[in-house]
Amino acid sequence: MTPEPLELSVTRHIAAPVDTVWRIATERMVDYWCPRPWRVEIVEQEWRAGGRSAMVMHGPNGEAMPQEGVFLEVTPGVRFVFTDAFAAGWRPQGPFIVGIVALAAEDGGTRYTATARHWTAEACEQHRAMGFEQGWRTVADQLAELAEANSR
Repeated sequence: MTPEPLELSVTRHIAAPVDTVWRIATERMVDYWCPRPWRVEIVEQEWRAGGRSAMVMHGPNGEAMPQEGVFLEVTPGVRFVFTDAFAAGWRPQGPFIVGIVALAAEDGGTRYTATARHWTAEACEQHRAMGFEQGWRTVADQLAELAEANSR
């Protein structure tokens, strides 16, 4: 599948069932969501359409990157979609991405696909230059490590 022009995406096979990957993905974000040595602090994750998604990513040198957004869709075992275009209560804020994490059964495991869609070519290129592929691929690998260890 060819990505949309303003879309960046990573995919990988995870050797664990979809239900295990979903559970780890939604219940253990603190264990995989940031490429190490970064870590994430979950402020609130309200797993429903319109629910708040708030976290702070902490870097090894004291960096703090707050992220505030909402879930647009949460379909258990299938996908979750989030955006930073809104804060809780549908308060508009400066948008950067719509993120989509999709899961599908494949070859006895799970096909994980994480996609970032952008409003502008400039935002898409900025995200690419920030290390999108390496960062999001590392997150997928960290999720796979957890899910595979928990499916044995």
